Amino acid sequence: QVQLVESGGGLVQPGGSLRLSCAASGSIFAINVMGWYRQAPGKQRELVAIIPSGGSTKYADSVKGRFTISRDNAKNTVYLQMNSLKPEDTAVYYCNALARWRVGVSPSDYWGQGTQVTVSS
Repeated sequence: QVQLVESGGGLVQPGGSLRLSCAASGSIFAINVMGWYRQAPGKQRELVAIIPSGGSTKYADSVKGRFTISRDNAKNTVYLQMNSLKPEDTAVYYCNALARWRVGVSPSDYWGQGTQVTVSS
């Protein structure tokens, strides 16, 4: 099956920037969509951004204009460039992939372990 490993989280001041990375490995036949979700304490997990293979990117309204998602298909890696960070962006960020682990199966969701992003002065 597919394993996802995130990196790049940390503590930043408001207005700062971070770049998250997520690399997929393991048994991979095809990755259709990669994306980022986040979950703050007491909140539901929410979609931040997604990037289908060969498709248009989608962003949550709350991050539009500040975050940029990109994808390197050759490396099975997705990135999230986060600029102008706000305290409201504080959350655990999870990498997600909609992928097939072998030919003939329906795509399934795979999740990383999460990386903490804290925006505070």
